Amino acid sequence: MTKFWLNNFTIDDYIKNALNEDMYYGDITTDSVVASLNNPKFEVVLATRSNGVLCGRNVFERVFEIVAGDKVSVEFYFNDGDEIKKGDKIALVKGDARLILMGERLALNFIQKMSGIATFSRKFAKKVEKYNVRIVDTRKNTPNFRLFEKYSATVGANYVHRFNLSDCVMLKDNHIALLGGSITNAVKEVRKTLSHAHKIEVECDTREQVIEALDCGVDIIMLDNMNCYEMSECVKLIDKRAIVEASGCVTYDNLESIAQTGVDVISTSAIIMKAPTLDLGFDACQII
Repeated sequence: MTKFWLNNFTIDDYIKNALNEDMYYGDITTDSVVASLNNPKFEVVLATRSNGVLCGRNVFERVFEIVAGDKVSVEFYFNDGDEIKKGDKIALVKGDARLILMGERLALNFIQKMSGIATFSRKFAKKVEKYNVRIVDTRKNTPNFRLFEKYSATVGANYVHRFNLSDCVMLKDNHIALLGGSITNAVKEVRKTLSHAHKIEVECDTREQVIEALDCGVDIIMLDNMNCYEMSECVKLIDKRAIVEASGCVTYDNLESIAQTGVDVISTSAIIMKAPTLDLGFDACQII
């Protein structure tokens, strides 16, 4: 799997916008509490209250780097992708108490959500690890959080579908409907302007559509909302002439049955949109 990087120049704007939303006029609670104190210092432990997969370490660190510079330090004992167990101490945060309190909630929001997705995604990956199939996400993402969600899915050991609308052509039913229901006409129109570097994927609901897509020489055929028997028959029909993707109504319970049909890719929004947040928190602190 290609490493999916979260670089500072990519994530800083997201973090700064979130900080701006959270404390537009400052943190009136913390500012009031520390007003009479002499530059208090905190030492706080980030711990997990449940089992899972850690994800979001660098985002957590970056929140405090932006908020506090060198006035707060973060030392992690685990890396992204590591499995963590209830009660594990994940990291030590220490430094300026005011700045720690200002960044605490946002840093936790990122790492809890990202770890939850990585944990749920890992669960899906493990269920079909003996099959030659990839589990991928979809574009059903939280607005302005897509980068973090897709990264988290890869940490969980899954792959990503197209990142955005400019990555790959995906002719869905509504696109095809605009050209009278003809996959052939839709593919012809796309090829008039498409770069050689982009693939064409077509969503097919029926065997007849699969045959038409094959005749057009498309790169990827999505079998949408088919049952497992129909998918198996279409896999035989396609016979490696295109990448075969299964999509629609994919759940953890039916995942293995779909993998057994021989499809190459299973796309599901569940690994992101239905992932529960992992329970992490600042469980211990002391004044230093």
